[in-house]
Amino acid sequence: MNVSLYQAASALDATSRWQEVISENLASSPVPGYRKQEVSFNATTAGMRPGVKPSELGGAQQLAIPQARISTNFLPGEMKLTGEPTHVAIDGKAFFEVELPNGDTAYTRDGEFQLNASGQLVTKQGYQVLSEGGPIVVELDRKEPLSISASGEISQGTEVKGKLKLTAFSDEHLLKHAGGGLFLADDPALQPIGAAGSTVRQGWLEGSNASVVGEMANLLIAMRTYEANQRVIQMHDERMGKAITELAGS
Repeated sequence: MNVSLYQAASALDATSRWQEVISENLASSPVPGYRKQEVSFNATTAGMRPGVKPSELGGAQQLAIPQARISTNFLPGEMKLTGEPTHVAIDGKAFFEVELPNGDTAYTRDGEFQLNASGQLVTKQGYQVLSEGGPIVVELDRKEPLSISASGEISQGTEVKGKLKLTAFSDEHLLKHAGGGLFLADDPALQPIGAAGSTVRQGWLEGSNASVVGEMANLLIAMRTYEANQRVIQMHDERMGKAITELAGS
């Protein structure tokens, strides 16, 4: 068995996934509150079923192939002042709750909210921002300013319109990355723990934690790694072709 050929092919697949993640990070770097995806590589014994130990293979050849594992980096991004009354950022580990078109609840750190034609507070995609007591609706024809307290309470003049629903989790790494700065809480092991001491800043946005410069440097490394494994496969292909030609002529 040509072990290095299988390893190089697996490395191509893993590196290709790495490039996809880098591209997503670059494309989403302008999204407020975006959490970058990271890739780690490890070696996995090929052909082994889950729970099987290498010692149980009975002397059979073990083939270690590289695999890419994707995880989310939840470090906070830089706070940026915008001055817009509907823009909010979170100090702490909590997330805003929004309602997707299919009725599911998603979680985001992107507080670039706005008012739609009905006066509802929505995301820039048009998803409704959830509160602790129903939809947040502002009267567009009133001149009183909109204010949002540190606890997330939204007022128009002296009238309270609602309170932003902030949710943190026992282990945020179990959240499912859904793209566009959104996450889904599909894992049954996830335990919501309320706002967890988080506070809100009106007129601010949290930037992405993805560095464009850092991602470009990673992209160069990934491309060179991909090219190196391509050359390995090409070398083995030429060697096998030569061997077949020599054997056929002998």
